[in-house]
Amino acid sequence: MKKQDLPQDESNLKSANMTEVLYVTDENNNYTTANSTGWEAKKAALDESLALINERIEEARQNVANNTASPIVYFMELNKMDMQVLAAYVGMWQWRVKRHGKPKIFKTLSDSVLKKYADAFGISVDELKNFKG
Repeated sequence: MKKQDLPQDESNLKSANMTEVLYVTDENNNYTTANSTGWEAKKAALDESLALINERIEEARQNVANNTASPIVYFMELNKMDMQVLAAYVGMWQWRVKRHGKPKIFKTLSDSVLKKYADAFGISVDELKNFKG
């Protein structure tokens, strides 16, 4: 794609004051880089991805409210983490993190364990303990 043809359509990148670096050709047909705020196809893909993420966050919030999941599950989704990533952040095995996602187990966790989760999520232990969905 020629540098002058690089689309600059409105997208989530622009609303976040971000750009994407792409390889383009200049007037001498040499490869170079240029910034783009996105184009229509990219916007559609990003919008769909964000909608799916928001659905997962809302489902996790509902599960916490219904007492079928612990707040750890909600904050994991809110921070766009999966079990493997969260386990790495808190320095625990994945099976332990999964177990802590159960409300009955969550209520028995010590403040030191909760602090690891709170730090990973960038919240306080009280916020984590008292989140009801």
